[in-house]
Amino acid sequence: MTGSPVWHPFTQHGLQEPVPLVTHADGAALYTADGRRVIDAISSWWVTTHGHCHPRIMEAIRRQAGKLDQLIFAGWTHEPAEAVARGLVEIMPPELTRVFFSDSGSTCVEVALKMALGFWAHEGSGRQRILVMEHSYHGDTIGAMSIGERGVFNAPYEPLLFDVGTIPFPVGDGANTIAALETACRAKPAAFIVEPLVLGAGGMLVYPPEVLAAMAKVCRRHDVLFIADEVMTGWGRTGTLLACEQAGVAPDILCLAKGLTGGSMPLAVTMAREEIFMAHWSTDRAKMFYHSSSYTANPIACAAAAENLAIWREEPVRERIAALGIRQQAMLDRLAALPGVRNTRRCGTIAALDLEVPDGGYLSSLAPRLMAMFRQADVLLRPLGNTIYVMPPYCLDEADHAQVEGAIAEAARTLAG
Repeated sequence: MTGSPVWHPFTQHGLQEPVPLVTHADGAALYTADGRRVIDAISSWWVTTHGHCHPRIMEAIRRQAGKLDQLIFAGWTHEPAEAVARGLVEIMPPELTRVFFSDSGSTCVEVALKMALGFWAHEGSGRQRILVMEHSYHGDTIGAMSIGERGVFNAPYEPLLFDVGTIPFPVGDGANTIAALETACRAKPAAFIVEPLVLGAGGMLVYPPEVLAAMAKVCRRHDVLFIADEVMTGWGRTGTLLACEQAGVAPDILCLAKGLTGGSMPLAVTMAREEIFMAHWSTDRAKMFYHSSSYTANPIACAAAAENLAIWREEPVRERIAALGIRQQAMLDRLAALPGVRNTRRCGTIAALDLEVPDGGYLSSLAPRLMAMFRQADVLLRPLGNTIYVMPPYCLDEADHAQVEGAIAEAARTLAG
């Protein structure tokens, strides 16, 4: 063995691409062992909202670490978890009255699926089929992979995956999607799960709030549980606290992670309507909700989340999001004029564009080439094939934003020849 023993995620070590060593971070910047300052233009995989090492969140973590580090959450509780649950019930749609803790986007999606299936099992109907949207991504655990797009990501694990019903991605006004969902719902599936407004890993594909609202209405009409996976889209990424807000939709089950702690600690929640909780409420122990992990509602992570909620209550976060969205659009307007740039699109603070190249598939050499260009420009961007997206922390200033734009423009010019 040579080099580091670390096996990195979504990394082909056989390509021997450099793996920079980051020593510390502040705001929208990462600092490496070789003295470079790198702009984190993707919020370190979409998690960092207010900026790295936010002083209020760091102080909350320090305070909690000196009081209670870990506690079994089965039948026990602690104040940071209670504070987070109360805060979420206050800020999220009022229909969502129950908060179940987990530790990542994938696991909170698994929890949502189990809640849905448990609801129908305890209600006596035994509904089991799950509906999903084409090009979706919901995580890398077995259930989450099963409801995601099938392809190179999960082909080796096909024997482990369960069958689902797939609804096409909206085209134009989304009539294709609504018609397909209407037909599928007549068969009385258990639930429909969707990434609201933006499909992230599927290529930053955007569809309008009207389609989201129509899909929720179809599910409600057929008594199909509507699950919103807001792991990526939540916490202001689409311009509002939740993407569902823009469609006036209150899901039956809501998945939240990433920005829940401001991106500082791993923590996730699955929120549910009261009737889903009550379907599991019984004197019969066989009907309890059988899910947990050792670190469910870790007190230190919950302290970070509680402080994040306080920041949302007390600071002008929404104004920062709006200002960043305006700058993102201005950047896209300028980049759209470059040769080879097409399909620029934005939803809130998420900006994306496609490069017109002969082979831009996910497994082509394009993304590694682009990442090398961006590393050279001291910008952290991670393209999805020929799709470049920018999803920065809300504290990104104009100078750093200009550097990100410059790096993308130079890459586009280089590829256009």
